[in-house]
Amino acid sequence: MEIAALNVAQKYAASRPATEPQAGASGPVETAVNLARDFAATLQESESTAKAAMVGEADPHTLVQALAQTELAVETAVTVRDKVVEAYQEILRMPV
Repeated sequence: MEIAALNVAQKYAASRPATEPQAGASGPVETAVNLARDFAATLQESESTAKAAMVGEADPHTLVQALAQTELAVETAVTVRDKVVEAYQEILRMPV
């Protein structure tokens, strides 16, 4: 039993740094700005891939991948927006 407990303690100590906040981590506003930039970059990359596919410079497989990425990004953005609106409405329903 001693060896098993020691192994568990060592694995916990090894995995703990992965869950700790990083030094210099950005705040929620910076994170939101970075997410918006990534979303816009995904849309721009997909648009450029679609334009390249129209003139025959991109392979259809690449186009399908870009469209799937864009679809996932838009679905994620809509889900986040819905959650933010839902939270805002819940705050409005709170008694003062």
